[in-house]
Amino acid sequence: MPAEEKIDIDLFKVVFKAMAQSENLEIMANHLAQLLVATLEMKGCTIFVINPETEELEVLASFGLSISYVHKGPIIKNKSIGATIKGDPIVIRDINKTDLLQYPADARKEGIGAIVSIPIKFYDKVIGDLRLYHHDVWDIPERDVDSLSVLARNIGLAMTYTRMLKAVKKIRYTIDDLESLW
Repeated sequence: MPAEEKIDIDLFKVVFKAMAQSENLEIMANHLAQLLVATLEMKGCTIFVINPETEELEVLASFGLSISYVHKGPIIKNKSIGATIKGDPIVIRDINKTDLLQYPADARKEGIGAIVSIPIKFYDKVIGDLRLYHHDVWDIPERDVDSLSVLARNIGLAMTYTRMLKAVKKIRYTIDDLESLW
């Protein structure tokens, strides 16, 4: 029996509205994580960004997971569900039947049954990772994986936009400060 699709146009409307109404990257990411957990009835969601200096995935936002799980240790991009960093979604339907996890014992202790990891891209460069955590084994439909990939691309656009907006505002404030000196 095929799994029920949970991602529809209504989810996209709500998520895109939340992204469009926020100038603060952290607030936007936290709202997205909360929306995804509630709408998809998930255990949790984490949005990571890649630190280009350390090559680690750093938590931008998380919802539904314990503090100890979120901060269990460094998430090395090539060790933690590594193919996502190559640009491909990874679906771990059952965490007990995979060797892709960097911290499998922690995932079991947290009560995670399945993980879906979707790369967040900007111009085909992976800049982060969207991870959804399910309580149970999860047979996610391929169409939902495709929809999450579209969503992750839009998150990449929103992340880049909010960073650029912040930089432009800093430049503007600096120019205003310089003009006041003249």
